[in-house]
Amino acid sequence: MTKIIFIGLSVLTVLLVGGFLVSSSSKDVVSEPTPAFLVAPVQHASFGLTFAELNILNDPVGELQLYAGLGMPDVIFISDIHSDHFDVDTLAGVVSASTTIIAPRVVFDELPAFLKDKTIVMANGDSHTIGTLMFEAVPMYNLPMEGEDYRHVKGAGNGYLLESAGTRIYIAGDTEDIPEMRALEDIDVAFIPMNLPFTMDVATAAAGVLAFNPDIVYPYHYRGSDGLADVREFERLVTLGNPDIQVRLLDWYAK
Repeated sequence: MTKIIFIGLSVLTVLLVGGFLVSSSSKDVVSEPTPAFLVAPVQHASFGLTFAELNILNDPVGELQLYAGLGMPDVIFISDIHSDHFDVDTLAGVVSASTTIIAPRVVFDELPAFLKDKTIVMANGDSHTIGTLMFEAVPMYNLPMEGEDYRHVKGAGNGYLLESAGTRIYIAGDTEDIPEMRALEDIDVAFIPMNLPFTMDVATAAAGVLAFNPDIVYPYHYRGSDGLADVREFERLVTLGNPDIQVRLLDWYAK
């Protein structure tokens, strides 16, 4: 795996990285490898990412003012049809003329024509390349449970595996501790959800992370029906199991 060095940025710092203007108070920038790599949380599953010299948005939802400090996206990844991952109005407000949207079929089917024209549909196992960014749609789903209408069915939504210049980033999406996640190899950075009853609990998320052993892990998507998950406990469990894994705690739910 690629050696990664993170530098945390202070409150109200404004940074231009690869054309991506970021002014949020919680962010990480990677100084190696070059070009610089930046993670800027927006809320819940929504975040900005600079990687492979591209401005990337993941699952943009919510008020457009949340994205006012971010540059125009080159690529938008959408993982799921649920409203905490997909909102047509937000999507229409953040796209530019040159933006490419990556989405599963269930999302594509809900898009207006002008957004469909900008969208590449990907199913689990599909891969694509934009510039130096290679990416694959990977499974995200709940393990079998009867009688729950929110359950994520295997094959409906996508997690994403991004790779460029030897650095591999895993965006898990709405998933539990599934075999496909445990089988991942050489992951440098992982974004892992933990919110009951929609994905998994903190202990299960930690066990899954310890199984595939990324260099860095970001807890994200951790607001559930009973409030915010205990990400400090997640950090403790991961560090106890493997102190070489860096758990990066950013503010995904700013007041």
